[in-house]
Amino acid sequence: MAYSEKVMDHFANPRNVGEIPDADGIGEVGNSKCGDIMKMYIKVDGNVITDVKFKTFGCGAAIATSSMATELIKGKTIDEALKLTNKAVMEALDGLPPVKVHCSVLAEQAIKAALSDYYKRKGIDPTHIVGAQTEDCDHCTSCTLD
Repeated sequence: MAYSEKVMDHFANPRNVGEIPDADGIGEVGNSKCGDIMKMYIKVDGNVITDVKFKTFGCGAAIATSSMATELIKGKTIDEALKLTNKAVMEALDGLPPVKVHCSVLAEQAIKAALSDYYKRKGIDPTHIVGAQTEDCDHCTSCTLD
C-alpha cells in the first residue's frame, strides 16, 4: 500500500497533537472494527476556531488525516469548518489508498462531533447546524492496525 509524501509527513510529523484543557468543544469518534479512535479539541473565539488539537489511536493514515483535518480548520470560521469533507482531507493529503478512506471519514466526523459538543455546551441543539452524528463504518471490515 503506497502513501503520498504528504501522508507520510503528517504521520511522521503530526501537527496540533495534544489536548486543550479548557476546550470549548470535544469530539470523540471511533470504530471498533478497525480500532481507530480520534479525539478532537476545539477552542472558539467569536465564530473562529482559534485552536484545535487531536489525539488519535490508530494507523498511520488515521494520524495523518487527523493532523491534516486540524490544519484545514484552524483559523477558520465554524461555518467553514462545517463544510470540511473527508474528500477535502484526502485531496489535501494527495490521496489515500481505498482501504484507508474510512480514516478521512473519521477525521470529518471528529471535527463535527467537537462542533456538536461546542453547541451543546452553549445550550443549542446542534442537530440542525451540524447534522445528526452517526458512526457508520461498516465498510471498514478490511482495515487493520498497521
